[in-house]
Amino acid sequence: MDGNGRWAQARGKERVAGHREGAESVRACVEAAMENGVKYLSLFAFSEENWGRPESEVSFLMGMMAHLVVKELKAFLENGIRFLVLGNRSRLSSELNATIDDVIEKTAGNDHLTLILFLSYSGKWDIVQAVNKLLASKPAGEISAADIDANLVTAGIPDPDLLIRTSGELRISNYLLWQTAYTEFYFTDTLWPDFRKKEFAAALQEYARRDRRFGKVK
Repeated sequence: MDGNGRWAQARGKERVAGHREGAESVRACVEAAMENGVKYLSLFAFSEENWGRPESEVSFLMGMMAHLVVKELKAFLENGIRFLVLGNRSRLSSELNATIDDVIEKTAGNDHLTLILFLSYSGKWDIVQAVNKLLASKPAGEISAADIDANLVTAGIPDPDLLIRTSGELRISNYLLWQTAYTEFYFTDTLWPDFRKKEFAAALQEYARRDRRFGKVK
């Protein structure tokens, strides 16, 4: 989800205004996902690299996330949404972690849509922490791809079918490096605060036209 700052700048507003508007796009895309039968929707909300942003912006983002998680709990329960947060949560405050854990626990039984927020996440970090866990559990054993799959933070979650990158950026910025080996990529110039149901539908329509062979011959 990229382009919040540029969206705000183009309108003569502070960057935080773009983040607030971006939250509305999150709601729209969650609704669109449920309407289209999507079972897993992942949002790359904050990367490990984002900790290098100005302290005031980081503080605002963390506060906004805590507020939204609590605010949306009722909607999660009413709509059967299971909520997860994945990433290096050791860098989050104890208060934010407690809030996250509470919502995860309360929505654990929901099965209409799994909504995953990647927070303080890095694809390289994810692979390294998986390998370190494996080295500790089987130091002399041979490590397989399946072993790594089972130790990533996404263990038990299907690899993504489609990755959408907004705002004209043509890279995945250290996101799900292992899991996106056969993911279809969709790039759009639309800034995230302007990415709503219409734009989500266009991405799904483009995905439906793709011929996915996974290295095989059909």
